[in-house]
Amino acid sequence: MPRPSARPIVVSEEERRELRSRAARYTLPYREVQRAKIVLLAAEDLENGEIARRLDCSVETVRKWRKRFFERRLAGLDEAPGRGRKPPPSPRR
Repeated sequence: MPRPSARPIVVSEEERRELRSRAARYTLPYREVQRAKIVLLAAEDLENGEIARRLDCSVETVRKWRKRFFERRLAGLDEAPGRGRKPPPSPRR
């Protein structure tokens, strides 16, 4: 039997509305939609393994976003700064 998460997720009505909105948007990047769905399922007391199966992702991904939401709420679901390719250095004169 899987152990329950050490981070129970409880969302306010306002957070639930925002998460549902993000989860239903076709214009958002897939990763942002998936994060919202992870938190919504976690708020339904589903275990990480079940969430991973339903969303076809890894348990590690579920743990990561569950933890970030638990620690920083909706702001934790945003992209961390410093991701992606760095801009090329400007030419010296």
